[in-house]
Amino acid sequence: MTTQYKVCSCNHTMPLDAAAGAALGEALGTAALKPASQLCRREVGGYLDTLQGVDRVVVGCTQEQALFSELAEQKQAVAPIRFVNLRESGGWGREAKQSLPKMAALLAAAALPDVEPVPTVDYDSGGQALLIGPAARVLPWAKRLSSQLQVSMLLTSGDAGQALPERSMPVFSGTRVSIDGWLGAFKVRWQQANPIDLELCTRCNACISACPENAIDLNYQVNLDACGSHRDCMKACGAIGAIDFLREDTGRGGDFDLIFDLSDQPLIALHQPPQGYFAPGADPFAQAEQALQMAQMVGEFSKPKFFVYKEKICAHSRNQTIGCNACVEVCSAQAIGHAGNHIKVNPNLCVGCGACTTVCPSGALSYAYPRATDLGRRIKTMLTAYASAGGRQPALLLHSQAKGAEMLLELGRQAGTGALRGLPARVMPVDLHHVASVGIDGWLGAIAHGASNVLVLASGEEAPQYLAALEKQIEVAQAILAGLGYEGKHVVLLRASSARELDARLQEFQLNAPVAVPAQRAAFNIASEKRTTLEFAFDHLLKHAPAPKTEIALPAGAPFGSVSVNASACTLCMSCVGACPESALIDNPNLPQLRFIEKNCVQCGLCEKTCPENAISLTPRLLLGDAAKQPAVLNEAQPYHCVRCSKPFGTLQMIENMLSKLSLHGAFAGNIERLKMCSDCRVIDMMDNRKETSILELKR
Repeated sequence: MTTQYKVCSCNHTMPLDAAAGAALGEALGTAALKPASQLCRREVGGYLDTLQGVDRVVVGCTQEQALFSELAEQKQAVAPIRFVNLRESGGWGREAKQSLPKMAALLAAAALPDVEPVPTVDYDSGGQALLIGPAARVLPWAKRLSSQLQVSMLLTSGDAGQALPERSMPVFSGTRVSIDGWLGAFKVRWQQANPIDLELCTRCNACISACPENAIDLNYQVNLDACGSHRDCMKACGAIGAIDFLREDTGRGGDFDLIFDLSDQPLIALHQPPQGYFAPGADPFAQAEQALQMAQMVGEFSKPKFFVYKEKICAHSRNQTIGCNACVEVCSAQAIGHAGNHIKVNPNLCVGCGACTTVCPSGALSYAYPRATDLGRRIKTMLTAYASAGGRQPALLLHSQAKGAEMLLELGRQAGTGALRGLPARVMPVDLHHVASVGIDGWLGAIAHGASNVLVLASGEEAPQYLAALEKQIEVAQAILAGLGYEGKHVVLLRASSARELDARLQEFQLNAPVAVPAQRAAFNIASEKRTTLEFAFDHLLKHAPAPKTEIALPAGAPFGSVSVNASACTLCMSCVGACPESALIDNPNLPQLRFIEKNCVQCGLCEKTCPENAISLTPRLLLGDAAKQPAVLNEAQPYHCVRCSKPFGTLQMIENMLSKLSLHGAFAGNIERLKMCSDCRVIDMMDNRKETSILELKR
């Protein structure tokens, strides 16, 4: 399938003329483009002409995307249409005249084939909503939402000015509320402590009239501070039985599809609460906005399954010993938990930030939205087109599709008026579902493919642990690049909460000295396995390094490093080999040797924690070249040969230790020679001994 490109100068506000169209066509490997000036108005016929066939159409405008889509629908066009923002991304701004290579890159990326769909996670909401909080907040919203949802109320405190309505919806009272679950599957538990059970109460007001202290009002909850314990209200309630002062805290609960939490402080205190949970608090504007959102969450919904998990290479745990816990600690939605020797990710709670895949040292968790291969192809395509159009020192700006995209759009519009400078010509935006989903493998892969810089935009919507994880990854990436002689700051975390602040951060970045990069762009494709991509990137960076070095010191916590063994303490029990999830520590089937393949090591620490002699220590570093791929002997011993068949079956040190400890034990004193035999010969010796015993018994 070929691609047709339609670009427009937006009424001559962008530097797109015939010469620019020719240059774009050459960079994209197609005929010269003919830029329009009013593609959405006077020259719309040119756009309609491209819809005649089945070729892919890429339109360099998102401002009028709705119009172009409607026209295609009216024409019943079958050609796939893509839209890309050229105007705010570079066509407007102080460096607009130098932005042609960036435009070529953005157009080339938009022309890529569709990626394979990812599995989905399904939700089913019947609209059963529980409103939680003080009566003064819950009751008004219950009335408003009852026509759209099946409303239940859980009142955590009463209010003298709020009378309970007639029994048109379930009403509960309680404290110590706990909530688990997600959209369509919430489980709520609370303690019913007040003497009056609102579900049994008929609102007859007999208790109010009977109470001498006026401790009960129209919210039908006993004010225990004012109550004189006369129990007159119980007598007045009679057979209805709604009042019980002997009631101990009674556990209550229910299942709901949606939660509207109007408490002062959210009952689910997570940076990323589960879908279907809304906690606007006391803010009336937030209440109105979130109530509208909640009312629309009735029916069947789906979202992408953002991750792929390969438990075989997971370094989380072995034999109840915790090694790597990075994904559990970084998850802001508490979607990841311990499951034996592995982890378990709840796809219903996962919100797709991807931070777990970024910090995973082995690649057991990988991101699927987009997949690493898809994102890698997109970045490689952009960098190739940028270079083909004559661009130099390209920088990628990774940003979220939410607030990050809004900030960039505002930046571009302000640049169009001259109020801000706008995106520098060499900075190409790359939108992601979440910026935490790309880490060291993606960054170094991009640099190997020709990027000078990778900028990560933190727009304020990220959880604190995400930013800490990104900073740690940046520290490791920079240590590797600096160790190979690549000077400068290649990966930068840009913190900005507004378009104006982003503009200032970008100008500060532009003032930095150019960085050193490989003299040649890499040809490899980003792999689906993180460690494979890193190996490709390391090999390319080493090959073209200004100061090649095969051993680079790394900061603590880096996912690369060596293992050292105290040979005098190690007994070669091979417990560490059994604990290693990555086959970095291996034995030798022919000799008593402990060997180590450094490129496989993720520094999870399971070997160190498993070793019964505390003989193992870890050192973060990056070893490059063939030495990292070849097994290195960490410890070895003289083999002990079976006294019966001469086959080696253990180490001399191990057998001598065993003999010294067991020779005086009553159970072994008469069979000490058997301890010197291999397992096969021990069985044979035992059988021979039984035969001799049987013959002696027969002779008797």
